[in-house]
Amino acid sequence: MNLAEGVQIVSFGLLALMMIGSALGVVLLSNIVHSAFLLGGVFISMAGMFLLLNADFVAAAQVLIYVGSVNVLILFAIMLVNKGEDFKPFPNAWIRKGLTAVVCAGLFTLLVTMVFSTPWAIGPVPAAGYNSTEAIGQHFFSDFLLPFELASVLLLIAMVGAIVLARREFFKDGELPGDETVLTLPERPREPVSSLSGSKES
Repeated sequence: MNLAEGVQIVSFGLLALMMIGSALGVVLLSNIVHSAFLLGGVFISMAGMFLLLNADFVAAAQVLIYVGSVNVLILFAIMLVNKGEDFKPFPNAWIRKGLTAVVCAGLFTLLVTMVFSTPWAIGPVPAAGYNSTEAIGQHFFSDFLLPFELASVLLLIAMVGAIVLARREFFKDGELPGDETVLTLPERPREPVSSLSGSKES
C-alpha cells in the first residue's frame, strides 16, 4: 500500500465517522436547529465521498444544491415556523419512540442486507484526462433524457406550489376569507388640483 492509498483510506474513515456522527445527531438531538446544521454536515461528508470516487461534478452539485439550497431552505423554514412555544409532552410518547426505533432498525437491516448481497464489482479506473461533467451531460441528453425532463417538470410544479402556499391575503379581524373586503393600507389624503395650481401661480 502506497501513500496515496493510505491517504484515501484515512480520508474515507474520517468522512465515514463524520457522516455517521452527523446523521445520529440529526435524529437524536431535540433541538431542530442543531439537527438542521448537522444535516449540512452529512451533505458535506457525502460530497467528500464523491471526491474520493473521482466524481468531481457530483461533489460540486452536492455542495451547491444540498448544502447551499436545500439545507438553507430547511433552516429558513425552521426559523419562520418555530414560534418558541413551550414543549407539551404527548401522552404515551414511548409508543411512538418504540415504533420509530422498530422502523429504523428494519430499514438498517434492509440496507445492510442489500450491501452484503450486492456484488460490488470494481470497474475500470478512469483515465487521467477523463471529464465526468462531459460524460454526465452526454448521458442526461441521450440515455436519461426522459427522467431528466420529468424531474424538471416536477421541480416546476413544486416551485409553483410553494409560491401558491406562500401567497397570503390580509383580512380584517372577524371576517372570513370568503368576504370581499380586504384589509388595505390607508391612503394619504390628496389635495385638490385647483389648490395645487393656485399655490404654483402664487
